[in-house]
Amino acid sequence: MRIAFLMAPEGVEQIELTEPWQAATEQGHEPVLVSTEPGQIQAFDHLDKADVFPVQLVVREAPAETFDGLVLPGGVANPDLLRTDEDAVSFVRAFFDLGRPVAAICHAPWTLVEADVVSGRTLTSWPSLRTDIRNAGGTWVDEQVRICGHGPNTLVTSRRPDDLKAFCEAFLIEFAKARKPA
Repeated sequence: MRIAFLMAPEGVEQIELTEPWQAATEQGHEPVLVSTEPGQIQAFDHLDKADVFPVQLVVREAPAETFDGLVLPGGVANPDLLRTDEDAVSFVRAFFDLGRPVAAICHAPWTLVEADVVSGRTLTSWPSLRTDIRNAGGTWVDEQVRICGHGPNTLVTSRRPDDLKAFCEAFLIEFAKARKPA
């Protein structure tokens, strides 16, 4: 399974990138780092710079239909930058239009709000996004992991880095279900 990991050039919470990436790799999937700019992304450990990671594809040159699923890591700056980039927002929306599963953690649902794909869905996030999600027509819940939908239209969300184990388990299970023929 080919899974896009979408990030801005800086601001991603490193552990929210590396743990899901490792979990996907260990299951034999192909994670692909997609960003709004070529080169590398600068990850953060909270507010401190952490490691850099090479960009594999620029979002404007990465058709969503070439991926089986999408993971949106958080960090405060990362989704805030993504939601101001038209190509990134269109890329995210395309996964929903195609019926491909999406997983988002922490602040990442900001990008979902901007992509106008939250209405009618129940999701979780970092608590400060609660009002944004409700204003976008979604239902916010305070849960470790929330799965909304089933099959190809699944959205998996989690609140914070402490939820990563549950997040990784859930998105890998749901992504696998989405690939199975009905």
